Amino acid sequence: MRHPRIPRVRSGLADGALWAVLAAATVYGYRDAGDPSPLADLLLPLAVLAMAVPLSRSRPAAAVFVVNGLCALGLADSATPGNAHALSLAAFSCLLGVRVARARDPLLVLAACLAVDVVTCALLRVPAVWWFYALAVLPAALLLPWLAGRHWRGRRELVREGWRLARSLEERQYLVAERARLTERADIAADMHDSLGHALSLVALRAGALELSPDLTDRDRADLAELRGTIADAVERLRETVAVLHEPRTPGGERGDASAGGPPVNDTVEDLLARAVASGVPVRWELRGAPPALPPLVERGMFRVVQEALTNAVKHAPGSVVRVGIAHETDRTRVSVVNAAAPDHGSARTPDDRVSGTGGHGLAGLRERVRVLGGTLQTGPHRGGFRVTADLPHQGQARTRTRSTGMGTDAGTDGDTGAALAAPEATERLAAVRRSARRRAAFAFVAPLTAAAFFVPAAVYLAWQLTTGVLPPSRFDQLELGRSRAALAPLLPARPFPYPPDGARSMSRPPGASCDFYRSGRDLLAPVDLYRLCWSDDRLVSKDTVKSDGQP
Repeated sequence: MRHPRIPRVRSGLADGALWAVLAAATVYGYRDAGDPSPLADLLLPLAVLAMAVPLSRSRPAAAVFVVNGLCALGLADSATPGNAHALSLAAFSCLLGVRVARARDPLLVLAACLAVDVVTCALLRVPAVWWFYALAVLPAALLLPWLAGRHWRGRRELVREGWRLARSLEERQYLVAERARLTERADIAADMHDSLGHALSLVALRAGALELSPDLTDRDRADLAELRGTIADAVERLRETVAVLHEPRTPGGERGDASAGGPPVNDTVEDLLARAVASGVPVRWELRGAPPALPPLVERGMFRVVQEALTNAVKHAPGSVVRVGIAHETDRTRVSVVNAAAPDHGSARTPDDRVSGTGGHGLAGLRERVRVLGGTLQTGPHRGGFRVTADLPHQGQARTRTRSTGMGTDAGTDGDTGAALAAPEATERLAAVRRSARRRAAFAFVAPLTAAAFFVPAAVYLAWQLTTGVLPPSRFDQLELGRSRAALAPLLPARPFPYPPDGARSMSRPPGASCDFYRSGRDLLAPVDLYRLCWSDDRLVSKDTVKSDGQP
């Protein structure tokens, strides 16, 4: 018996391993920082991660929001916006996709995290590189792992539903095969009634005739009358037993089972084959050995084997040659029915047609009948066609059947019937799972495109602003004070840099002058020096260099 604490222990170990990995990344980022604060850059993030890891099991959205707060605090760093918290944010976003089925709430959380990052950048008036990090790197750390987690969750649900459907189909197959076996036992009971009841009726009639014999004494006549009454009671009880075993009949007088409408009990295999030939079925049959006086149940079983095999051959391989072989031996009779593959021009049914046709569980019932007689039945493909072989002992004891045998043999033999009954519900559930998987796949494809449609233009526009406002150092050196803007226009970029730091904006300028800033290089991620050009009456009155740290 599984201990109830084991799942909790496993969850605790998994959470501990996750915290250890994220803590190692945090410590590595702390050691790699230039001038870190032990409290703000190490102890606080470790404490937040220790709270967020167990919180992600009950409230994964809250855990993502808390860890995104660490990334927002990292934007306040004047040296670089990048830190190891982006890895933690990606891990918790992936867990959010794995542990939350709905997409609406996680999307709202991701949008809230992005809004917090944008507002932080706006309040801190960070440089362009920080904006690029907040609009490109952090959204990617939020969205892409979440999509990966949702894909993983959908795949697990699809596999779990597939196994559940397989177990359900197996149970239905067993139930249908069990029903077929019970039906066949009822047919066997009817055969017993027809044969045994007839024999008992003859005995009762003979006893009634003996009562009229003049040679009998009164006591003999009384004994015979009692014997005749006992036989009549036995026949009546046999009839009642068979009535109980039989299934209820439809209003039209026919049994609900499709296999009930068979020929009379007195029909022989020769009569059955003659009717098949008269109907145009190409039958070739061979009889070996002298036909012995078979018990009625054995003879009826041989008849049912040939009948069911012929029915399946005509139904599933019309036009194919059917070979019937009956070999009588001293103590047993072997019956073999083999049909060849359906001709290319024939209208052979597909497996779906076979499942949807009437009947469908004849082989399972036939197997039960042969087992009751103490024989064996083998069915399966044979040289492109199908073969049914039965071995019927002339004198044998009925075999008992256990549930495991039925599950292991008969249910597997007649699985098409289980598929027929389980098909509607199983197909609907499988279609629902597939539709859900398709929606997830479509969302996983559309969501990145939607995010790209929002973030890519912003990133491209930001990169365009950063690269078009670049004044190379060689051209900066060629600028001469006092010259007009028109004269210096060939040396200047098309537009100035729009995001200078606050320290550069607050630098003193010549009275009445307006100043423009230009970047000295095209590097998008690393800070570069800025050039300040101040103009008065469209003439250059001052040019300065602002270092990347904000100092002139």
